[in-house]
Amino acid sequence: MDEEGEVVTRGVGRTLNVSKGGILLETHAPIDPTHSLSLVIAMENDLLDVRGEVVDHWVGEGGKHKTRIRFTEAEGPALDILREFIAEHGE
Repeated sequence: MDEEGEVVTRGVGRTLNVSKGGILLETHAPIDPTHSLSLVIAMENDLLDVRGEVVDHWVGEGGKHKTRIRFTEAEGPALDILREFIAEHGE
């Protein structure tokens, strides 16, 4: 989302790593580091609604974009589900 909260683009990414503080996401297109992010993360049988901001970005193998995102806000029980998932699967 841009500075005014308007949706700029939508896309799908692959989670490479997740922790209680953020996520490493792989995408085909770059994510603008000036925009805030609204993410829906599939965690087994749950969908987590979180917001985040870009911390770091680079181009990896095959030209795929890697973006490290820090969570800034979570909706509903998202953080509890995330903590439970990490406790079960290791951080």
